[in-house]
Amino acid sequence: MKSAAAGRPAFIGVYIKSKNNGARRAAFFSSAVIDVHKMLELSEMTLKRTPFFACHKSNGAKLIDFGGWEMPVQYEGIIAEHQAVRQSVGLFDVSHMGEVMVRGRGACAALNTMLSNDLRTVDIGSSQYTAILNESGGIVDDVFVYRLDEEEYLVCVNASNREKDAAWIIEHNPDPAGAVVVDESDEWAQIAIQGRNGEAVAQKLTSVDLSTMGRGAIARGTFAGVGGCLIARTGYTGEDGFEVFIPSDTAMPVWEEVLTAGAEFSIQPIGLGARDTLRLEVKNVLYGNDISDDTTPLEACLRWITKLDKGEFRGRAPLMAQKEAGLTRRLVGLEVEKRIARQHCKILSGDGTVIGEVTSGTRSPTLGTNIAMGYVAKGYGRPGTELIVDVRGRQAKALVVKGPFYKRDY
Repeated sequence: MKSAAAGRPAFIGVYIKSKNNGARRAAFFSSAVIDVHKMLELSEMTLKRTPFFACHKSNGAKLIDFGGWEMPVQYEGIIAEHQAVRQSVGLFDVSHMGEVMVRGRGACAALNTMLSNDLRTVDIGSSQYTAILNESGGIVDDVFVYRLDEEEYLVCVNASNREKDAAWIIEHNPDPAGAVVVDESDEWAQIAIQGRNGEAVAQKLTSVDLSTMGRGAIARGTFAGVGGCLIARTGYTGEDGFEVFIPSDTAMPVWEEVLTAGAEFSIQPIGLGARDTLRLEVKNVLYGNDISDDTTPLEACLRWITKLDKGEFRGRAPLMAQKEAGLTRRLVGLEVEKRIARQHCKILSGDGTVIGEVTSGTRSPTLGTNIAMGYVAKGYGRPGTELIVDVRGRQAKALVVKGPFYKRDY
């Protein structure tokens, strides 16, 4: 991940006073602006806004510059919002994400030359988590690809990579005539309804039978009275739920409709701060922190979305070589004692040798423990390995752990 000066978000920490208990809570998120003092002096002339901006204002959101977008970091407070999603249901505005459409008889084949996973296995009405790769096997972005029809695919890309990803796909498209690429990011708004009561809330707003949709499924339909929507059973929180793509010019009323439908479940609007703590508890990687153009999916423990036997694709050769030679580093989860490890904190072996670096870290609101992810050198990634994290000059014991920190119980 390059610095913010290079035009991409840098990962920073911002301390925000929580309304519910007056304690200082740390919210971590990607932001193109690292001057915290400017958070409340956002330029209305330069920042983009989603169709739900007025809803965020009326709901009392604290707004920040998030990669050039004026977005809510919190409403009631990060901890309360986090727990709302874990215990019931929450509503997210993720309209800053990008949507790239690829259509035509050659769409599948063309995309498959750029992706780590095998798109040929995806049926109509299904989706796949995968990564766009560069020539070195590095991760251009991690994306969800939805197959909408026989020859139509929606590539949902990260907010900070909207322009980059669309340009990359167009530039490396091997069949421009058979696979037409169109960046439709400005034509779509997107919300996420996440939590154990997510289906009950969403079902009130659509005639699509959501109970028949498995994980990763997507369907066309009307949602909250708005036609032409795409309803997907996907998310980034570790909970069940749905992401709904809505035509942007008719999207604004949907926000309040969802809050009304979810009132019986005490639904809350959720900001970027809780979105980050939620994803970290289940070890969902964040582009620009845990993965980048300089990390490979093998190093990032994303081998399960990397199909080296599917045939030739961009980055395959260096990945094959890396696999045969053996990894020199890998991404691991860490439980850290007493201190909160932040991005760039050094990871040490027992004898004090630097063997890695933290990429993401926080205090887990659900577990009440300090958790982190980071890359460690070969030989130090086995679960149960005891390590040390240097937190601002003070050493904290850390333990390598397997799997997600949190698993839902339903």
